[in-house]
Amino acid sequence: MVAIRDDPLCDDPLSAKGQAMIIKILGSGCKKCVALGDNARAAAAAAGKPAEIVKVTDFADIAAYGVMSTPGLVIDEKLVSSGKVLSAEDIGKLL
Repeated sequence: MVAIRDDPLCDDPLSAKGQAMIIKILGSGCKKCVALGDNARAAAAAAGKPAEIVKVTDFADIAAYGVMSTPGLVIDEKLVSSGKVLSAEDIGKLL
């Protein structure tokens, strides 16, 4: 199961139970950010891992991860990529 939410501050039963990994897409919502989100969703589904995809668009929150070039990819609060669109296969290796 892959859950998607736009507000990283909202309560979500998946994250509250600790069952799903949290994958954050950092960026303004541009074409590259959307593509990275789609690839992350596909990678989690292909791996059979429950994941929650969170879109982070606030630039202060993005900068807090040290990202200067979007899109950024954060898996369970660890920045794993910034400034490029990883393929689903590449993301799958990081999961």
